[in-house]
Amino acid sequence: MNRVLWQPTDERIGQANVTGFIAEIDREWGVSVGDFRGLHAFSIAEPEKFWRSVIKFGGVVGDGLDGPALVDGDKIPGARWFPDARLSFAENLLRRRDASEAMVFRGEDEIRRRVSHAELYDAVSRLAQAFAAAGVTEGDRVAAYLPNMPETVIAMLAANSLGAIWSSCSPDFGVDGVIDRFGQIEPKVLVAVEGYYYGGKPIDTIERVGQIQSRLPSLERTVVVPYVRLAPPIDGLKDAVMLDDFVAPYAAGDIAFNRVPFNHPLYILYSSGTTGVPKCIVHGTGGSLIKHLSEHLLHCDIKADDRVFYFTTCGWMMWNWLVSALACEATLLLYDGSPFYPDPDALFDFADAEAMTLFGTSAKYIDAAKKESLTPAETHHLEELRTMTSTGSPLAPESFDYVYKAIKHDLHLASISGGTDIMGCFVLGDPTGPVFRGEIQAPALGLDVAVFDEGGNAVVEEKGDLVCRNAFPSMPVYFWNDPDGVKYRAAYFERFPGVWCHGDWVEATEHGGMIIYGRSDATLNPGGVRIGTAEIYRQVEQLDEVVEGLAIGQEWDGDTRVVLFVVLRDGVTLSDALVREIKTKIRANCSPRHVPAKVVAVPEIPRTRSGKITELAVRDVVHGRPVKNAEALANAAALDFFKDIPELRT
Repeated sequence: MNRVLWQPTDERIGQANVTGFIAEIDREWGVSVGDFRGLHAFSIAEPEKFWRSVIKFGGVVGDGLDGPALVDGDKIPGARWFPDARLSFAENLLRRRDASEAMVFRGEDEIRRRVSHAELYDAVSRLAQAFAAAGVTEGDRVAAYLPNMPETVIAMLAANSLGAIWSSCSPDFGVDGVIDRFGQIEPKVLVAVEGYYYGGKPIDTIERVGQIQSRLPSLERTVVVPYVRLAPPIDGLKDAVMLDDFVAPYAAGDIAFNRVPFNHPLYILYSSGTTGVPKCIVHGTGGSLIKHLSEHLLHCDIKADDRVFYFTTCGWMMWNWLVSALACEATLLLYDGSPFYPDPDALFDFADAEAMTLFGTSAKYIDAAKKESLTPAETHHLEELRTMTSTGSPLAPESFDYVYKAIKHDLHLASISGGTDIMGCFVLGDPTGPVFRGEIQAPALGLDVAVFDEGGNAVVEEKGDLVCRNAFPSMPVYFWNDPDGVKYRAAYFERFPGVWCHGDWVEATEHGGMIIYGRSDATLNPGGVRIGTAEIYRQVEQLDEVVEGLAIGQEWDGDTRVVLFVVLRDGVTLSDALVREIKTKIRANCSPRHVPAKVVAVPEIPRTRSGKITELAVRDVVHGRPVKNAEALANAAALDFFKDIPELRT
């Protein structure tokens, strides 16, 4: 049994948003749900009542929200939420208009800016008028090629206030990667940065912006945001204008928010694209808002004036998730650049300087901080920090230990997991419950999450597929260019009809929590036994000599054998003794089935632009198959290290 690493005090439980929410549920609906687990049961049994209460508790502004809450709720997909409602996402994020801070921005180049709620509102007002004058109307697409900076938030809210659809890529994407995404959705306007910083180096993007323009015939206007240079050369760009010049004719005033139907498209996000052209996933206005409110308010305990940070780019759904914290009247802490520049403590310095209350990051960042032997508990105050969230890949039990030992002992560590597919989480934190070592605490409120075995039976303390058995508001509205919904249904509903199958290989724990072992399509299958790759990574990455690992199944001699690739610390070589140590550790702590038949050292592991390692692309290279969309990778050149490896021929 995993041990308890943290337990909230009675005082903290009493002050938690979810405690107040439970009291409201009891009063409004005449029930007694008791605690968080009882609330989850209520949210599944009474979805209409639950989501109505989220809307009320979150102060959602709109028309017709008191109408029917759910129509055709038994259709998955096909259920319709609040069909009579109309609302504006931007209006709900811009309810404050005072002098308190809405955003604090820090770039690694030492650029630092502060934007008040009033300044944010006014900037959105001016840009919305400029967009409207440029012909942007309801349903048009506004695409962004921008870093995680204030102008990105402003542009999204301005476009959304008109009813336009927002889609973004980070400026580290290559031209082909951008076109694979934006080329499918035909944007009318492109908002692009002229450069950005990473690792202390300015990186120019003007040439790339020109190439992107030339391959997007739908574009009518390009708005260039200055960052590295105040006056970049844009003469060579077609129909381009600097942001300041674009908004100059317009005075700030009250925004005429366009309230759109509940399921009107809000965002277009993209699948990773490592197995082909990325799927364009369309998310609805109301469903996205209330799903994020439930996660922010009830699972993450975000309160008004909290200071919320997530280390993310605008090419990852966590940017969209972060921005929604404005609906909680919180302050966004935005960071652009390398998390380890100018030194490994950069993000913890930011946390201290800005009294960060929620520190969101990836499991890989926590593991890297552990490998760097960072000890913020000794070097930083972190007095206001209440919550740390981790996602992107499974958080190893040893990383749980590291957080409580080296970062802060009184901290709600919430390992969270979901996806771009739902722009939210299936499983995440419970601020009123204990944190067990190596476990995600709880299923998401309103989602009937379970683990299915091969036969579609729900199981506990057995590994299987992560599924959701009910309709929920943040299911995608549809996929772009999928008029009959064939691709949409194939993506989630073919394995278990009427049940969302997410593609994660997981285990439900006796505590009601979850352990994630990796993607189902990347599980290993030696001798017909399914093995999650995270189980192997957990063991090998505890060794000081190993920076990180990647495991695949190689088709061999009529079966599958496990191959483990490792990146070693500088100066370390893969000796026979180290190979034996790796295999012994895996055998002792996993099983003989987990032991790799081959261990191979590589200089680098390929990963997606959101930081996830990509086993499937490596598996294709090893088997001599083409990688369908290497442009989706942040470091596609790393795939070359996996071609024609002599050790894998015997």
